Amino acid sequence: MQLLRLGHIVTAAALCAAPAFADDGQGKACAGLPTYSQLKTALASATDAESSGLNMNMWGTVVDRDGIVCAVAFTGNDRGSQWPGSRVISAQKANTANSFSLDASAHRGVNGGPLALSTANLYSAVNPGGSLYGLQASNPVDTGVAYKGPSQLFGTSNDPMVGEKIGGVNVFGGGLALYDKNGTIIGAVGVSGDTSCSDHAIAWRTRHNLNLDFLKNIPGPASLFANDLTHPDNIIFDITPNPNGGTGVSASTFGHPTCFKNPNVAALPAVQ
Repeated sequence: MQLLRLGHIVTAAALCAAPAFADDGQGKACAGLPTYSQLKTALASATDAESSGLNMNMWGTVVDRDGIVCAVAFTGNDRGSQWPGSRVISAQKANTANSFSLDASAHRGVNGGPLALSTANLYSAVNPGGSLYGLQASNPVDTGVAYKGPSQLFGTSNDPMVGEKIGGVNVFGGGLALYDKNGTIIGAVGVSGDTSCSDHAIAWRTRHNLNLDFLKNIPGPASLFANDLTHPDNIIFDITPNPNGGTGVSASTFGHPTCFKNPNVAALPAVQ
């Protein structure tokens, strides 16, 4: 990928304390990551703060660095108050952002370095003719994990996905890597339930609410190609119609389509 040849970039995180996340039954794999109650609170607050899109209830999932599901939550009154299909999509998004984001440990001479990729950054690259075409089929969802019951536990602290590897690759907005106060990637959060653009904005606010957005000097497509240094893995709206037909053309090659009642992504909280 061309971004990995952009030179040696040093990671630095702002000097403020992140909350100590407790282990409420998730197991050692999820130590240091948000608990169910912390995810639910952060997701609800983020959903209330975002007025774009369809104003729907949301699903959220957190995975650790190995892709193990640590928490699944929703914002509505019950599991049917938001699109049921978005539960697994939120987990796919978390798995994708975690799978294709890096921290300073990726340094390899002058040709490697940290890189944060949101799921929104992958849309154009995976379309026909894109540099990552086919990526969306590379890590399929484990359907045994995704649909394991009982359904009554979906979105609770005992969601059947918790402790399992969900897999999956999703290539539209709503998935973001999580970086702790040392700038170390520790997993990712995925959000689904509204337009893909609103999903991205709500995921962004959720990550910020969890105080796991310490990636100020970790590059991403938005900082590299859209000059947005305070939102490095932000969604980019730079797709124009293709005169030859078919998929539109992204100037950065990491662009995402706009959505109904598009969010003001430039106004999202700056990363730490």
